[in-house]
Formats: sequence, structure tokens, C-alpha cells
Amino acid sequence: MNNDDLTKHLTYLKLPYIRENHEAIGELAARKQWGHVHYLAELIKEEANLRHDRTIQRRIRMARFPVIKTLDQFNWSWPKKINRAQIQNLFRLKFIEDKSNVVFIGGVGLGKTHLASALGYQACLKGHTVLFASAIDTVNNLISAQHAGALKQGLKRYLKPSLIVLDELGYLPIDKNGADLLFQIISERYERGSIVITTNRVFKDWPKIFNNDSTLTSALLDRLLHHTEAVVIEGKSYRMKQVKGG
Repeated sequence: MNNDDLTKHLTYLKLPYIRENHEAIGELAARKQWGHVHYLAELIKEEANLRHDRTIQRRIRMARFPVIKTLDQFNWSWPKKINRAQIQNLFRLKFIEDKSNVVFIGGVGLGKTHLASALGYQACLKGHTVLFASAIDTVNNLISAQHAGALKQGLKRYLKPSLIVLDELGYLPIDKNGADLLFQIISERYERGSIVITTNRVFKDWPKIFNNDSTLTSALLDRLLHHTEAVVIEGKSYRMKQVKGG
């Protein structure tokens, strides 16, 4: 087999690392006097590593994070009250395995979205599928799908990932139709998939989010809180501190 044929076969088999590097690794193998199995093992290992890295990058793209955030970037010194050990434990991601939920509760500018995004990013790195979306965008997308007669397909987008991050729940009110649609997501994901929510409202104020519908809110919280860890963050807005030059 000549080199052109080998390149064609490796392209057909979708083995880009081996296609691009088999000659260079072959020269290295000759210098180091590797056996055939060692040479082949080295090529396959690096091909697998490349495929693994590309899979992670594809998961990150599909998650649609507005900005990539990590736990290492988080400013622990700013919030007045934050349970660092609790949050670090969440990054073990056992809550995803357990199909349970996390709710970050606190005022604006305290890092809730940062931590939720970082959890999602960590989940991508560890092999989980993730979707990040604001609560309002989620509702609007589902209403559009409903009007187009494609609600089932629209809901699938929010039901399929191992983890969804619903950001900024409570910053804007949601009408009855929107509340019903959000309820469908939470109800369908109950004990089937994890949700991370960021909100500026404590649970007793959630009826105000959902059109003051206490019956729907109660049913929603009943499903959501059965397997949920609440993370409370208190303090002044870090963004306001930066604006004021503090």
C-alpha cells in the first residue's frame, strides 16, 4: 500500500491524528527502537485523546454558555455570606448522577450565574450534556414553538441534556402560559435529569414570579425541591462595586 492509499483509508476511517502523524511517530519509534505494538498503541492513544478533546469541545459549544466560567475564577472574598465547602462539594457533580437539582439564591451581582455556568462547564468536561439558557429565553422559545405547532420538539431541547441551567428566574414576571410551559420542563425532568437555577427570590416569593398562581407554584416547588440543594449567597453587588471604582 502506498502512502496515498493509506491516507485515503485513514480519512475514510476518520482517524485524523494517525493520518497526520503516523510518519513522524514512525520515525520516533525507529529512533527509540519501539516494537510494532508499542508504535500502534502510541498512535491509537493519541487518536483517542484527540477524539475525547473534540467531544468535550462539541459539548461546550452545544451548551451555549454566554461566557466560559470556572470555579478557579470565582472571587470568594466578595460575598458577605457564602458556603464555600458546600459549593466545592457540588463540583464533584454527584447531584447530576443522582438526578437532583441546585438552586442558587441571592441578589444581583453576587456570582450566581458565574457559579452556575462553572458547574455546567465542569459537567461538560466530565462527559455530561448541558444546556445553558435564561429562564425568560426558555419561556419565549417554548411559546414560539407552541405557536408553530412544534411544542413537543421545543420541549425536547430542554429535556434531553443531562443538565440544564436556567439563569435569572424571577428577574422578570412570567405569565400563566409561560409558567405552565416552565412547569412542564421541571415536571418532565423530575428524577430524570438535573436542573441548576439561579434566582434573586427566596422560595416563598416564587408565586410572584408565576403570575401569583399559588397552585401552580406549589406544584412546581413540590417537584423541584424534592431533590434540591439550595445555595444562599448574601452581600452587595460586585458589579456595582466595579462601577463605583471600589
